[in-house]
Amino acid sequence: MKNDRFLRACRQEKTDTVPVWYMRQAGRYQPEYREIRKKYSLIEITTIPDVCAEVTMLPVQQLGVDAAILFSDIMVPVGAIGLPFEIKSGVGPVIETPIRTLDDVNRLHDFDMEQDLGYVVETIQILNRELDVPLIGFSGAPFTLASYMVEGGPSRNHLKTKAMMYRAPEVWEALMARLEKTIVHYLEGQVKAGAQALQIFDSWVGTLSPLDYKRYVLPAVKRIFAGIQHLDVPKIYFGVGTGELLTQFPETGADVIGIDWRVPLSEAGKRVGDNVAIQGNLDPAVLLAPWPEIEQRAKTIIDQGKQHPGHIFNLGHGVFPDVEVDTLRRLTEFIHEYGRTSL
Repeated sequence: MKNDRFLRACRQEKTDTVPVWYMRQAGRYQPEYREIRKKYSLIEITTIPDVCAEVTMLPVQQLGVDAAILFSDIMVPVGAIGLPFEIKSGVGPVIETPIRTLDDVNRLHDFDMEQDLGYVVETIQILNRELDVPLIGFSGAPFTLASYMVEGGPSRNHLKTKAMMYRAPEVWEALMARLEKTIVHYLEGQVKAGAQALQIFDSWVGTLSPLDYKRYVLPAVKRIFAGIQHLDVPKIYFGVGTGELLTQFPETGADVIGIDWRVPLSEAGKRVGDNVAIQGNLDPAVLLAPWPEIEQRAKTIIDQGKQHPGHIFNLGHGVFPDVEVDTLRRLTEFIHEYGRTSL
């Protein structure tokens, strides 16, 4: 590949400027993507390799970012292990038969990457040929996937999920064990197909207290990172609302810790320590502000990030549909330009 600054930053090596990519960088803010969505649903796009590769490459071509991330949905492996789901517009993943008992967990099964998710493999192979920047493969983390599987859809309080942890620990542990195996296998398959980095998304884990995270979730996350340790690619762990959990995140075994916008990057760096790189952390809503405000916020993040060994610029969560393509393009150019002068 021509551009490896993202991989170098992940490994805490010297870079010529600050690398940048954006979570949800392929999506509804792009007119081209909206046209594709008139023909296909989100899940249909993920199952058509040529189309999925086109969607994945679009932000690299439009914005000049330093990494692509596979266009997919965190629920894809959940369907492959025997739990059907539907992506409902304006709602998210919905499961008609959620996991509530040990029998429900035991009905889940293994999957074969080539046979059951061959379209993911083929998409990554296309991207590996076409891209001149690294491709990030990804998976949902065990708590986040479990929350959808137990709640039956998105939840504000995750009460059914937490109740299972407290009241039925044997069911919770069985579900964690199933998800550990599933996630490791899924990520191994992506790297085998050609992914050059991995990110594990724990979008809802910030709803947990530090004590509950340490007791009910961290052991499973540690086993997942241990299970993919043999894969010679950088590994990123990211969660939302996780400021009080950050001190535990280096224990996972991740190479890079993603930071949301609620904690200043300088403070987050102290919490995770110097042995891991950091990624983040512009508030996605700032992209709707006037340019001078965006520029100043980006400067602050770059200035704070350069104090840490290894920094990748990103958002604190995903791009909103209301963001302008030109705004992200201008921001990417600014990050690269200012990042060179600030190093």
